[in-house]
Amino acid sequence: NLLYIGKAVNIKERVKQHRELINLATKAGYIKTDSEIEALILEANLIKTYQPKYNVVWRDDKNYFYVAATREAFPKIFLTHQPKLKSKKIPSSPPSFSLRENSVIDYVGPFVDGKALKQTLKVLRKVFPYRSCNKIPKHPCLWYQLNLCPAPCLLRSTLAKQIYWFTKSIIERESKKNTKNLLKILRGKKSQAIIDLKKEMKKASKSEDYERAAKIRDQIRSLEKVIYHAKIFQPEWNFKRIEAYDISNIQGKMATGSMVVFTDGQPDKSQYRKFKIKIAGKPNDTAMLKEVLKRRLKHKEWPLSDLILIDGGRAQLNAAKAVVKNKIKVMAIAKKRNELYMEEKEKPVLLKKLPREVFNLILQLRDEAHRFAISYHRKLREKDLLEK
Repeated sequence: NLLYIGKAVNIKERVKQHRELINLATKAGYIKTDSEIEALILEANLIKTYQPKYNVVWRDDKNYFYVAATREAFPKIFLTHQPKLKSKKIPSSPPSFSLRENSVIDYVGPFVDGKALKQTLKVLRKVFPYRSCNKIPKHPCLWYQLNLCPAPCLLRSTLAKQIYWFTKSIIERESKKNTKNLLKILRGKKSQAIIDLKKEMKKASKSEDYERAAKIRDQIRSLEKVIYHAKIFQPEWNFKRIEAYDISNIQGKMATGSMVVFTDGQPDKSQYRKFKIKIAGKPNDTAMLKEVLKRRLKHKEWPLSDLILIDGGRAQLNAAKAVVKNKIKVMAIAKKRNELYMEEKEKPVLLKKLPREVFNLILQLRDEAHRFAISYHRKLREKDLLEK
């Protein structure tokens, strides 16, 4: 029985976020996808098929996302939530209902990550332009100017009225075809969509409609490009360089400090630094942290970071602020409850309430700083034992 299904860029860090499930689980497995868009779609399909217990429980206070398409001459694509249900079961296929006469809505979903879904629609719209307005306007809007809508509104122009039926058939065909292909992609039928497009391209070429054949060829290329290269799980932070610090000691003896550096969200091990704490006496993590930060700032040849993350709570945050003096943004992460202390907030923020990308990045920084500090501390202890 599956307990939980979720997409992840870093599986190890994702598993750490669900420590409460580790005691219940006997195995954790994964399926590797070729792209972030495919991961989003696979997640939706697996949740719909297997109905994992904790996907339902942890979604009680929210609604899943669905992509909806109207069945009409010029279909409209939009995002919606599932209807609120008394039972906790996720509807595998929400019922279609009438929007107005001769107009029915098709659903694709459920999708968990609304932000990633919106980004996916944004990049797919470049390949398959679709209508998103509630009411067709009298004049073309910005979406048409950006080539992101087939623009049925053109039919209301004076010129179009003179050749109405010819223009209408072209726009209607384009609108329905784009909607059909878009829904195929979101249902995980990417290969079928590409096969159908290639068949259509050959058909247009045989009938010597080379302009249309070229347009479909460009659609196929664009689709493959966005599927495999689009980044839809973007970290919301704009810090390119982050430094994380940790202190390791046994009752103040052989204390060490670590500085790990992440550039653009990835470990930059060539920039890592370790410190042998000089102050002696009773263990004082705050004083040791101050020493490490002061020594770090003396190195003018090291580039300043956009953010400093330290292990600790409010006391450690204040200590770090006193050293950096507003030169660098500082945050502190407390291990016990995973609370994040920030300069601009009086109360800490629970890490689990932050966007998933930020959650993953902070935990990775904290754990890497701890690993680096304790590894150096152990080396010093081993050296001390050998000398004795």
